[in-house]
Amino acid sequence: MESRHLFTFLVVVEAGSFTRAAQKLDYAQSSITAQIQSLEAELGQPLFDRIGKKIMLTDAGRRLLPYAQEISRMHSLARDALRSETELSGVLRIGAPESLAAFRLPGIIKEFRGSHPQVQITLKPGACWELTDFVRTGELDLAFLLQPETEYKDLQCETLIHEAMTMIAPLNHPLINAAEVEPTDLKNETILHTETGCTYRTLFERHLNSHGVFPDPNLEFWSIEAIKQCVMSGLGISFLPLITVRSELAEGKLARLNWNDEAQRVATQIVYHHKKWISPALNEFLNIVQTHALKWREEAANS
Repeated sequence: MESRHLFTFLVVVEAGSFTRAAQKLDYAQSSITAQIQSLEAELGQPLFDRIGKKIMLTDAGRRLLPYAQEISRMHSLARDALRSETELSGVLRIGAPESLAAFRLPGIIKEFRGSHPQVQITLKPGACWELTDFVRTGELDLAFLLQPETEYKDLQCETLIHEAMTMIAPLNHPLINAAEVEPTDLKNETILHTETGCTYRTLFERHLNSHGVFPDPNLEFWSIEAIKQCVMSGLGISFLPLITVRSELAEGKLARLNWNDEAQRVATQIVYHHKKWISPALNEFLNIVQTHALKWREEAANS
């Protein structure tokens, strides 16, 4: 099985058509077709259903896909390993939920890129359960997770920092002066939710439900920035990681309610496959992550 045929297979899957794959690879379309046919003949099964102008993966194609991705990844690693380590190169594929991508990763990526501009970084957003699956299949080299501390038998996992959570409200909200806001105080409140599947939303809702409070699920936002703007406008309140609202609280744009977050605490963790070879680029990235995590913990201890 030739690796170039597998690479062509991956490009066809990504491009969604033989024509676009040929354009991307600067091949004649007949060459793309011949390579795929050769791969199908070797495997004894069709990899694509061709319906009109559309192509779709067959069951065999779907089963081949993760193996082709892993072979392509190992090919890149082998190539990178033979290059001088004084100038790192290659690709790092990193996943993170929105809150970490926006408020924890920028400093890390900026420092890494300043020292190693030849390394391409791709950042994939997603829910924590999706990201762990992508690490398992090799689609991601590393994932940042925001969830209750979790251990995985098949993944290397490390906790970087325990994240504080907070309840935010508009500046004129009547609960601002409450000594402590209880779940029952929120029965008639409009709560602005993050997307379904968000770990801390799930923890928060379970906590409210255990006290007989069932908030309206119909106000759901995909963007934390949108939630903050809506809270500022007086639309409702929300439960978010403190790192995502720290600047707005300091600037007096939002109010922080006295909410006990003990039952909803989460941690920022990193995971990668326990069998994964740590490339020089990934090793350097992990070193920078550790440096930043130490600063985060020091800042949290002093706040």
